[in-house]
Amino acid sequence: MWDEAVTRYDFGPSHPMDPVRLALTMGLVRAFGLDREMEVRAARAAGDSTLRLVHREDYVAAVREVSADPGAADGSYGLGTVDDPAFRGMHEASALIAGQSVAAAEAVWRGEAGHAVNFAGGLHHAMPGGAAGFCVYNDAALAIARLLELGAERVAYVDVDVHHGDGVQTVFWDDPRVLTISLHEHPRTLFPQTGWPEETGGPGAEGSAVNVALPAGTGDEGWLRAFHATVPELLEEFRPQVLVTQHGADTHVEDPLAHLAVSLDAQRAVQEACHRLAHEYADGRWVALGGGGYAVVDVVPRSWTHLVGIAAHRPVDPSAAVPQAWRDEVYARTRQPAPARMTDGRTVAWRDWEAGYDPADRIDQAVLATRRAVFPLRGLLT
Repeated sequence: MWDEAVTRYDFGPSHPMDPVRLALTMGLVRAFGLDREMEVRAARAAGDSTLRLVHREDYVAAVREVSADPGAADGSYGLGTVDDPAFRGMHEASALIAGQSVAAAEAVWRGEAGHAVNFAGGLHHAMPGGAAGFCVYNDAALAIARLLELGAERVAYVDVDVHHGDGVQTVFWDDPRVLTISLHEHPRTLFPQTGWPEETGGPGAEGSAVNVALPAGTGDEGWLRAFHATVPELLEEFRPQVLVTQHGADTHVEDPLAHLAVSLDAQRAVQEACHRLAHEYADGRWVALGGGGYAVVDVVPRSWTHLVGIAAHRPVDPSAAVPQAWRDEVYARTRQPAPARMTDGRTVAWRDWEAGYDPADRIDQAVLATRRAVFPLRGLLT
């Protein structure tokens, strides 16, 4: 899913969510010829009836108001804050991103595509009645809500952004048809200070929310161990009809806003795992979204280009050189040097949970806390 107009989702020159990351990602996708290996579609902006699947009518009206007159934003509804400064055209740009994710979900559900990617999406912090954490409309939740509207009975959402997927969890807290799984930096050290393992879903939906809160400093081996110690078993038990995944690139060691130490190579390994899990447990139906990521030159375009390649069944070789034309584009746009290869040079490996755990290890403590909180609710052994 791509429309150049998604780059109008722009909070201003001093804001860390620089829309150049979207333009550079699409440029790198094209530089590798991936746009010729898949259908590139642009969808219409989400209309009010679609937005109301998740968002309150008064909130949508407030976004429209500040979109027309940014000076009217006073912080109410989370609009006009440091995280979410108002800008002209905010509603239109936000609704366009949401429309791409909803259309991606529709295409996958109707069998028009096996996999669909909207790397401009993944705005998982937006709440039904307010903006939060750089997110105005929650396109991930809207895509899931649309799948339910179309008749899906089980949708799994896996979020590997460094921040907790709090907005999506909130929307579906009481809905057992949606399994939300979030792996993120521990809420003690990072926004939004939610996503504790004890958050497991509301009445009648116990065990439908899963949170793996990882300690600051977690690197490749621990991150991959935590993913594989939780996600595959849960998806095998739940058997979703569609898998929706959020791939925020801000877990990376170079990201300026968080404290994990994950490499591009580990991010790619999780993207591959999500692809495989979609085929194993969701009949191949996979909707993949972007998310956070504030190393906008070195990390985000490479990470999401790998995601697009995997979804297209044309994975980019990690050892591949970055095309010179794209490196020239990076310098022209940002005056920064571009990375030379599609890898950080890491060899990824992890220890399987079945091999045993160390009760003194902080990663294993985090995984065990999640398994103890959720697995019995789903009839699984801890």
